[in-house]
Order: sequence, then structure tokens, then C-alpha cells
Amino acid sequence: MRYSKTFIPTSKEVPREATIKSHILMLRAGMIKKLSSGVYSLLPIGLKVVRKVEDIIREEMDSINSIEFSLPVLIPAELWKTSGRWYAMGPELFRLKDRNKQDFVLSPTHEEVFTDLMKDHIKSYRDLPITVYQIGLKFRDEIRPRFGVMRGKMFIMKDAYSFHQEDDWASLQKTYDDMSKAYKRIFYRCGLETIPVEADSGAMGGNKSEEFMVPSHVGEEQIVKCDSCGYVANIEKAYSPYREFKYESCGEKELVPTPDVKTIEDLSAFLKKPYEYLIKTMVYKTDGGEFVLALIRGDLNINETKLKNYLSAAEIMPAEESEIKEKLGLPPGFMSPIGVEGVKVVADESVRDIKCGVCGGNKKDYHYINVDVERDIKNIEDFIDIRMVSEGDLCPKCGSKLRIFHGIELGHIFQLGDKYTRAFSVTYLDESGKERFPIMGCYGIGVERTVAAIIEQNNDDDGIIWPITVAPYHIYLLPIKYSGKTREVSDRIYNELLSSGIDVLLDDRDLRPGVKFKDADLIGIPFRVTIGDKGLEDGIVEFYERKTRSKSKIKVDEIVTYVKKRVEDEFKKYEV
Repeated sequence: MRYSKTFIPTSKEVPREATIKSHILMLRAGMIKKLSSGVYSLLPIGLKVVRKVEDIIREEMDSINSIEFSLPVLIPAELWKTSGRWYAMGPELFRLKDRNKQDFVLSPTHEEVFTDLMKDHIKSYRDLPITVYQIGLKFRDEIRPRFGVMRGKMFIMKDAYSFHQEDDWASLQKTYDDMSKAYKRIFYRCGLETIPVEADSGAMGGNKSEEFMVPSHVGEEQIVKCDSCGYVANIEKAYSPYREFKYESCGEKELVPTPDVKTIEDLSAFLKKPYEYLIKTMVYKTDGGEFVLALIRGDLNINETKLKNYLSAAEIMPAEESEIKEKLGLPPGFMSPIGVEGVKVVADESVRDIKCGVCGGNKKDYHYINVDVERDIKNIEDFIDIRMVSEGDLCPKCGSKLRIFHGIELGHIFQLGDKYTRAFSVTYLDESGKERFPIMGCYGIGVERTVAAIIEQNNDDDGIIWPITVAPYHIYLLPIKYSGKTREVSDRIYNELLSSGIDVLLDDRDLRPGVKFKDADLIGIPFRVTIGDKGLEDGIVEFYERKTRSKSKIKVDEIVTYVKKRVEDEFKKYEV
């Protein structure tokens, strides 16, 4: 492609709206342009990269016998009501009505559509297993879109679904494992090292899920890892045995004044009690309007995802102080479950053995002391793990210390079971003629997010450094001055490289060389060939590698062969 015939609106300025490297560089390199909050246009050079990532995904999906479809994004609401996610997805779901007042969804994912579609195909055990996928637009009404295409309202996703016989969990596990291996190959071919982590299934449902993370300081996900044994999990899913504390009884509970003591830190200082003796009472409200009292030891924090899953709620949120006063009659900052009726009470395992403890007195400026949980708090319905793992906690597998770091989620795979097939009454006849429900798996990859993650891991002060597998072009052909002998040689090299299947960008603009060099580094094409009158006098051109910044003098007559070999060798580095 000739630079003058394409559209690459590069910019020197750092966009005010961009705060992370990938967002800044995608805007500056002319890959994307913002239309509105969370909505971006893909410009030609950005689209080329996206298409190359999609091609890698297709190759790997096809290699494990997945069948590609293209499905609508405008989905009748009835499908989402059938699955229950019309309500469970909450405000992130784009809902709209047509002129006939019929409800529709701009689909964020396609479990419902694929399940409904396959209902007419799956009739016999002979039709199973089958794996289907598509690559297309998805929509989510993010409350706070940010980081460019990393978290937007509109995005490209690969979503795949597998269907298996009801009792054939081995078949589902095989497809799940095949997908996991394919994902590792996809991300490796894109120049990324990913970490598979145990994850929460969330609104997707199902029994088992795994996320593919790229470590990054800008990642919104927190990853918990044990460097000793390799245990790794998303912080929403991570577990660590709490550190036991030896308690001894110290008499009957007593209500004591604690004036103006509202925080756990103030309470510990006022009563001269370690955090391990304090019982925090948090009030949550579910999307169904139910209030829940959740108890946890004073030195720990509640994992709201674990609590939400235990309650089988789509969403939970901390109750407002006004609601706590009006609905429950409790004073915020001085609450406990003692004497409270008509409200569900659950407690973290860390609370179970507390003696000589402290909790709210359900009276402003008062707390109970000498609390024995087993003796004094009778309305706890269940002791469960609702604790947020912290840096330095112990690994549940080997007991070593855990560390926490940030990561970008690029892919997520689930074992869904029969949640959707039962909801849609998808059945087949087994070998004995008995009607059965298939079980399912679900497998997603964020395409544009993958592109952003590649940039986050491959850049320097001058711009992007693309792995050759996803680079918009393999070679940047840069004539110092596009005229005379230099133009003649540049055109000949350009045409020969194109004929050899090399993706080339010829910078034929009438601009100063410095501008061209700046754009070349910013766009980040792996190799550059610089052609100038002075070099041509000696019969040579300059070959430059963007990643290492190494330069070589190559004879003009040998440059096409040299480039072909370097490109071929570079691709081999990403073979799996």
C-alpha cells in the first residue's frame, strides 16, 4: 500500500482523554477515533491489525473443529427472558423497543441465540458433540467506559459454544481443554504470554471457568498467585485459609459506651483490642430488594462476588445509611446481628471461633464487648467463605505466601452445564430413546482488547513495536526523497516485495525525512528499509529492525531476498 493512497492520520499530540499507553498510541498512530464515550471507529491501520488477530483466532478455532457462524446482534427480548438474563444482566444490558413496542437486546454475548438456533438441529445423540463460534460486535452499557478499546460500550468478540451429551462430561472437558490449548496458541502467536487463572462464572452461570490474563499494571483484574506451587486465581475466586487466632472466654457480653467511634481503626484504638477480636457487620441489598447482614473479622474484608454467589443474586450493593435506619432500624457504624430479627445473617468462617470479641451495640455510640459468637449470636444462618484474599495470605495448596498483581483479561472459558439447554427446552434422544438435555461450554476472546494488550506489552518512547504476526504491514519502505533514482528503486523493491506476498507500506509522501522516520517508529512496523540517493551511489540500502533498533547495510540487488528471509524467520518465532 502507498502511504498517499491510504488513511493513517498520525498525531504528535498526546490525547487528553487517554491515560494508558495502548489508548494513547492507538489514537496517535491513527488506529482508532473516538465517536462517543466507549465507542470508537476502527481506522484502516487499526482494522488491518484486528483482521490479523481475527485470522489467527479463526485458524485455531478451525483446527479444533469449530464451525463459524454470523449471527444477529439485535435479539428479541423473549430469548433473554427465557434464559433469565433479561433481569440478571442488570443495567449493562442495552435494551430497546422497535416501532411496534417489541423489546429487543443489543447482544453482549450469544448463548441464547446459539442455543435457540441449535434447538432445531440437535435431535439425536448422533448430532453431538458440536462446537460453533462467531466473531462479531457485542454491546454492553458500561457504567464507566475507559482505556479506549480496553473497556468500551461496543467491542468485537469471538464467542464459541459447545454442546455435548447430558452425561458426557468427559467430552465437555476435552473441548474445554482443547479450547484452553487453542487460546494459549492464539495469544502466543499474537506475541503475548498469558496466565490461565481460576475465575468466577458471574452472570454466565456454570460450574467451572478459567480466565486468560496478561500481566499489566493497567489491568483492571487482580490475580492471586503462589510462586511456590503455581496456584493462580482471579481475586474474586481466590481462596486462602484464614489465619487462626487463639481466643479465650472472658465473661458475659456487656454493652459499653464508645462515643464517636465509627471506624474499625477507631474502635481498636479506643478499646485497645486487636482487629482479630472485632466483628464487622456489613449490610447489603440484593437486586431483589432483600437485606443481608454479613459478618467478618475486623482484620479482613468481604469479597462481594463470593457473597453474591452464595445469595444466588444477580447483583448486590452496600445498603445506604438511610435504608439501614429506615428499613432495619439499625444505627450505621454501631450495628450487629444481636437481637435483630427478620433479616438474613451470614458470617465468614473467620468469625465462628471468636470469643471475648467486640461488635456493634445496635445503639448509637455503644458496642458489645466480651462477645462469644457461639453463645451470643444465635441468628447466623451459615458460616461461609466470603473473605477477600490479601497480599501475603497463605496458599490453599502449599501454605506459601500469595502475591497479588494486576492483569488484563483477554479470554474466558466456561463449563455451563445445562443452564441454557433446560431454559430453552433443548432435548435429544439418547441411544436408548430417552429424552435428554445437552450440556454446554462457552468460550470468549476480546479481539480489540487483545490488540490493546499487545501494544501495552510491546512499545517504547517512540511508539508501537508490533509482533510480525499482527503488524499492519511487515515492511515500511522509506525513500528519503521520493523522486528520481530513489523513486525508481523504491517502486521496484515495492512491487517485488508485493509479488512475494510481503505486506508493504511505501511512504511516498513529499515530506521531510524526519517526519517519515517519526511516523515509522510510531506505527511500529517490524522492519524498515530506508532508500536514499547517497546509499544508492554505493549500491546499498539500510535495513532497520524496530524492536532491536539494529541497522544493516544491504546491497540493493539483494534486499528483496534479504527481506523475504528476515520476514520468514520472524514468523517462525511465533510458530507453536
